[in-house]
Amino acid sequence: MDLFEHQARQLFEHYGVLVPRAEVADSAPEARAAAERLGGRVVVKAQVRAGGRGKAGGVRLAADPVAAYLTARQILGMDIKGHTVHRVMVAEPVEIEREFYLGYALDRAAGRFLAIASAEGGMEIEEVAARRPEAVARIPVDPDEGVTDAKAAEIAAAGGLPAEAAPTVRRLWRVLTEQDALLVEVNPLVRTRDGAIVALDGKVTLDDNARFRRPRAYAADTADDPREAEAAAKGLNYVKLDGHVGVIGNGAGLVMSTLDVVASRGARPADFLDIGGGASAEVMAGGLALVLGDPDVRSVLVNVFGGITACDAVAEGIVRALDTVTLTKPLVVRLDGNSAARGRAILAARAHRLVHQADTMDGAAARAAHLAA
Repeated sequence: MDLFEHQARQLFEHYGVLVPRAEVADSAPEARAAAERLGGRVVVKAQVRAGGRGKAGGVRLAADPVAAYLTARQILGMDIKGHTVHRVMVAEPVEIEREFYLGYALDRAAGRFLAIASAEGGMEIEEVAARRPEAVARIPVDPDEGVTDAKAAEIAAAGGLPAEAAPTVRRLWRVLTEQDALLVEVNPLVRTRDGAIVALDGKVTLDDNARFRRPRAYAADTADDPREAEAAAKGLNYVKLDGHVGVIGNGAGLVMSTLDVVASRGARPADFLDIGGGASAEVMAGGLALVLGDPDVRSVLVNVFGGITACDAVAEGIVRALDTVTLTKPLVVRLDGNSAARGRAILAARAHRLVHQADTMDGAAARAAHLAA
């Protein structure tokens, strides 16, 4: 699970990493009140799980509480890479002397973590990494040894960070390991004009396999889109995208392949929804209702290969959904594998005028793309 910036900030503060004073606001009046409490001049930052907020206009400086109010009104409701902004963080600005990059990421192939550091942090860090990879240091970290004082000094030196950043390097390692995170990133990590090392932004990804150990973090989670929260409550793997073809499948690999095929037919997927390998009719019905409730969706493609999930159970779920949800958008269904013939017969017997069946994934994607257009 990706944390919002304000959630990552709270973790950093708990572990002794310096962060600017900040408050979260759900409305423009709340942003103005927060700015008044923080001294007037503030930075208003969109809270979405997406990078590139600054370039998209989701991070802006406000000179006073009235400007914070107006800025929050402009940012709230924005679409940033398919994510709608529902809240902002209002933060105290700092006087920056220099920007750096610092992060930890899991290297699955090597079975260890990588510390990643650079003396050139900020919005252009991806371009720096692409143009001049030597400017970004990647230091392996043995999980059994962890980040000692000596290792922290090594990471800071390798990345061109000031020596006084070493304690922050160690503290962020504690965030990673003690919070069961797969990724901890600060961009930018800055040295202020008075010499303090401050995390101006933060990204933390928690390992869902450790969810049982972090019930409070998951209970407090607020999704970018209400459908994401609804899906999480139902145990569905759902991600809102920015297209018009709703996509449902069983298994992440199949769903990702379906997204690619839809895109190859000139359409853009509206979501990623994996109902899982052993989905029941009830799960299928819940997933279909979720996708149909998205106003951006113009057609829906259900692509299922029957294995543990039998195709007749999927078909029963679709029929059940049709009995409870008024279908106003075309639905294209491709069933193959276990009990596919019985599943197709169930849908044929229902004979809904907006339900279309296809024999192949390519054919189903082409039909869904055409209907969405």
